[in-house]
Amino acid sequence: MLRSMTGYGQGESVAGEHTVVAEVKSVNNRYRDIVVRIPRSLQSLEDELRAQVALKMKRGRFDVTAQVVRKEGQDEAALDINMPLARSYFRILSTLCDEFGLEKAIRPEEICQMKDVISYKPEELNLEEIREGLKSALDKALENCDAMRIKEGYALEEDLRSRVNHIEKCLDEIQGKASLVTEEWRKKMREKIRQIVEDVQIDEARLAQEIVYSAERSDITEEIVRSRSHLVQFRNAMSGDEPVGRKLEFLIQELHRETNTIGSKASDTAISAAAVEIKVELEKLREQVQNVE
Repeated sequence: MLRSMTGYGQGESVAGEHTVVAEVKSVNNRYRDIVVRIPRSLQSLEDELRAQVALKMKRGRFDVTAQVVRKEGQDEAALDINMPLARSYFRILSTLCDEFGLEKAIRPEEICQMKDVISYKPEELNLEEIREGLKSALDKALENCDAMRIKEGYALEEDLRSRVNHIEKCLDEIQGKASLVTEEWRKKMREKIRQIVEDVQIDEARLAQEIVYSAERSDITEEIVRSRSHLVQFRNAMSGDEPVGRKLEFLIQELHRETNTIGSKASDTAISAAAVEIKVELEKLREQVQNVE
């Protein structure tokens, strides 16, 4: 079963008088990268949250955010006013009005907009209570994110299997042509040699040996066999439960190598066309596999 590396999940949990909301967003990444953004008052829990994500997610970039909000109907968080600073702002504004002959119409909201006049007094949280709520919310977010990754993984697997089947059909076509092409090549080579040395006595045994040697150099049987083996491994990997994205990338690379060799050895237009078609499918496979965990 494949998993995509793209997903999103949200989870909520109640912790005393507060509601904890956690979100997890994941995108593709060569390795595992976990970024946690939580309120400063909860920074001591960051390593625990990171470990919780790492326990369930194996590969990708994960952006984890969490916030703690008071339940509806509860008192609002306390705000405080810095009166000495407010008096100083008022005095300065009054001085400017006197200096430039302006009307003194300084409103309270204008002073409140000045820097640091209004300050937020952080609420003291029960860390143990919030810890359990945060872990519960994150668990739900991870489950929802993983469900989305699995759902997209099914779609990816269906597409990958379709392309692998098409590559296998192209290999069948190449294999069917290969034996005929080799035999035709031998006949053409024998005829060319006879035309060149038409009036010269030649050693038939030596001629046959050289033709066989040249034919072996253009034989693509080994490449076809290895390519089929890679396709079998590709299918088997998709059926497993472990992350296989990097293994699939390696198999695609090896299939590219074998296909390039087939194309360079082939002297038949039909085989060359089939090899090009395989390369096109491999490029599409490579793009899709970039998002497989």
